[in-house]
Amino acid sequence: MNNTRSHVAKWPISSRIFHWISAALLLVTWSMILLYEYLGSNSYIGYHKAFGISLLCWMIARVINRIFTKAPPPIPMPKWQSLASKLSHFALYAILIAMPMAGLLMSVYGGRPVDIFGLFQIPVFVTPDRTLARFYNDLHVDIIWTMIIGFTVLHIVAALYHQFVKKDNLIARMK
Repeated sequence: MNNTRSHVAKWPISSRIFHWISAALLLVTWSMILLYEYLGSNSYIGYHKAFGISLLCWMIARVINRIFTKAPPPIPMPKWQSLASKLSHFALYAILIAMPMAGLLMSVYGGRPVDIFGLFQIPVFVTPDRTLARFYNDLHVDIIWTMIIGFTVLHIVAALYHQFVKKDNLIARMK
């Protein structure tokens, strides 16, 4: 067993918690929209929006954590892979913030407040505008959704490549 496999520096516990809860929130949010599309119940779209706003808040907290948390030493890899990793992580953070923001703007420009689990509502804080609601809908559904799928698949494939092809135990850093 090589040295990098036997011991790898982990991300701090706060970063690991933020990572896995972000993944869980994203999966739940996706599940709610799928249930809404297949079962048609408006409660699912309400949960989709509430979990989406939860993901937005979580990602903002995650960015703050990332700013103040020291990263472990990088695993040796070619410079192009290191750059690709940094850029794809930045893109994931950006789109995981942009997606719920676009959804929120789609709702409020559509004249609909966003209920957060029955606890409170984000009111319509703009003048409703169908054109802007459609713009944010297209951004939310057609553009950012595709980007989330692409970057999530890239992230998972890269992690699996490191784990099973390079055998550098990269996944252990996030366990």
